[in-house]
Amino acid sequence: MTLPVRFAGDLAELPTSAFGHRSLTWWGIVAFFLIEGTTFALAIGTYFYLMGGEQTWPPAPFSPPNPIAGTIFTVLLLLSEIPNTLAKRAAERKDLRALRKYLLIVCAMCAVMVIPRAFEFASLNVSWKDNAYGSVIWTLLFLHVTNFLTDFADSLVLAGLLFTKHSVESRRFVDAAENAMYWRFVWLCWLPIYVLIYWLPRWVS
Repeated sequence: MTLPVRFAGDLAELPTSAFGHRSLTWWGIVAFFLIEGTTFALAIGTYFYLMGGEQTWPPAPFSPPNPIAGTIFTVLLLLSEIPNTLAKRAAERKDLRALRKYLLIVCAMCAVMVIPRAFEFASLNVSWKDNAYGSVIWTLLFLHVTNFLTDFADSLVLAGLLFTKHSVESRRFVDAAENAMYWRFVWLCWLPIYVLIYWLPRWVS
């Protein structure tokens, strides 16, 4: 009986982490994009379905939301992409010092953004239980609040890990790069929601 030939090799020199599509967590984040993006799409579709059944939008006697808090949040969110991009580049070249600095800036900006975000619910001029219009815009805002706070918390944890003895591990740089990718998803999803909540009711009226 002939025994099967087996080959053995030393894999010790292979990298333990990689950027982009070679990373398993990268695919996990892409799956999050699809799942969460579908949720946003369904909520947006509901918004347009309800709007099509009304004579005025928002339905009387409600007035369009006050855009001040939402606009401040949006401006800060877009500006945060500058340190976010710099953090991603620092992670990809494994520059720990720069990565720490730029990720802390992103976290600080997120902390500031919590303030106008908290005022947004009060600026909607409608309660979630008043009618279907109120329910759908509260849902859109709540979905993005969850999205925003999740990545804010993730960024805080990651920033903390970068100041521990584990900061020099290659996977930490991969984690930071993928966190920056997810942050782009956060602000890209917000832009159409911002328009639907604050500006479309003004344009159609």
